[in-house]
Amino acid sequence: MRSFADKEREFLNSSEECRIATSHDDLPHVKPVSYIFENDIFYIATDYDTRMYKNCKSNPKAALTIDIYKHGGHEAVLVQGDVKIVENGEEFSKIFKKFQEKFEWVRNDPWNENEGPFIVITPFTKTSWGLK
Repeated sequence: MRSFADKEREFLNSSEECRIATSHDDLPHVKPVSYIFENDIFYIATDYDTRMYKNCKSNPKAALTIDIYKHGGHEAVLVQGDVKIVENGEEFSKIFKKFQEKFEWVRNDPWNENEGPFIVITPFTKTSWGLK
């Protein structure tokens, strides 16, 4: 697992949206998602019928880009990591509670164990640029 510098952590904790890249059959798939970043690990909610979930199930690697584009002042963090799928149990409950606290959309439409998994990404590479 890679550790992050303080300025990277501050940047990552200031956002709630990233783009996740997964793949299947050598075809990339990128989409925006909400995330929680804690203890240098990323947590993402998904549904069972998504391409992202299916890709993570068959190829447990993913990349994330968290960025703010400003002309002449692009700030970003890019990570690549191992994927773990969490569907139930104590770990699911802990992650769900964090999502419920942070996101109104979770409070408005909660789900139970085995109704929607979490994608947990532990980075093995990372790079950042433009952070102030």
